[in-house]
Amino acid sequence: MKIDLRSDTVTVPDQGMLDAMMSAKVGDDVFGEDETVNNLEHKLAAMFHMEAGLFCPSGTMTNQIAIKCFTKPMDEVICDQGSHVYRYERGGIAYHSMASVRLLNGVRGILSPELIEPEINEENIHYPNTSLVVLENTVNKGGGACYRLDQIEPIHTLCNIKGLKLHLDGARIFNALTATGDHAAAYGRYFDGISVCLSKGLGAPVGSVLLGSKETIEEAVRIRKAFGGGMRQAGFLAAAGIYALDHNISKLATDHQHAKALADALNSVSYVASVLPVETNIVVFEVADGITTTSVVHHLSEKGILCNATGLRTVRMVTHLNISEEMIDRTVENIIHLHLSAHK
Repeated sequence: MKIDLRSDTVTVPDQGMLDAMMSAKVGDDVFGEDETVNNLEHKLAAMFHMEAGLFCPSGTMTNQIAIKCFTKPMDEVICDQGSHVYRYERGGIAYHSMASVRLLNGVRGILSPELIEPEINEENIHYPNTSLVVLENTVNKGGGACYRLDQIEPIHTLCNIKGLKLHLDGARIFNALTATGDHAAAYGRYFDGISVCLSKGLGAPVGSVLLGSKETIEEAVRIRKAFGGGMRQAGFLAAAGIYALDHNISKLATDHQHAKALADALNSVSYVASVLPVETNIVVFEVADGITTTSVVHHLSEKGILCNATGLRTVRMVTHLNISEEMIDRTVENIIHLHLSAHK
């Protein structure tokens, strides 16, 4: 039995999702005629109290489209130094939007007005124009740390005062909502754009939806076309997203419980120096002195447990809906009984 904890992107559709995909009513989405795509976009826009949505192949595309919508060349984007839009989107901010980036050191990737305000450029011919702040929820590099709405509200207020746009990379937004108890409907009043990923914890095979005002989404449609993201009978994919929203949000709490069980086991062994606090479904731990991440990943893989080294000293495990309680019990047992010696 393989236990794949490398990412929550490795999930595969269950039979109910496959049935929904195969029975989808489809049309040409570039013409706006795919009924299922339209339903998905409207459904998510209503959930987050946003005016409109746009279905895209990936979260990277929805993020990059949003950044292009909210900036112009020679502007500057503020984000955390570990954020996905900066580290894992192939330099897209520079390539697509010709904007520079001001990197902040948030607490596990969580930003605050106190961190942001001093980094907003004043009007000066020498400086790029600060035009956009990007938050990530949950924070991948922060071990699944998540914003509460009472942390987002003052950032929104600051952006309003300073005339900045605010975008949310909501790669795991429903994990955040599950952890905090906040409601999706409240998010619409704070963000100019929200990227909602469907292919991580929710278990859809493909897709993210960008939410925003009607004007923003009209511009986003044009940018998506230029990016090559205009799909045709995309309703087969959108149906999986609708099914995920209807059936899989309630399963995220179990993923979080599984992650905490892994963290408890990791905190009990000598080859682990520390584990980031677990809030959602991501577990990031640092190996002890003399232990290599390669050895941890290798020895666990020999037991059929897959995970990733995410740095010279850190390893990541991610729980998801294809991970059962039995798999967690087996992983915990192997973590506890794994014996690694420090190299002097």
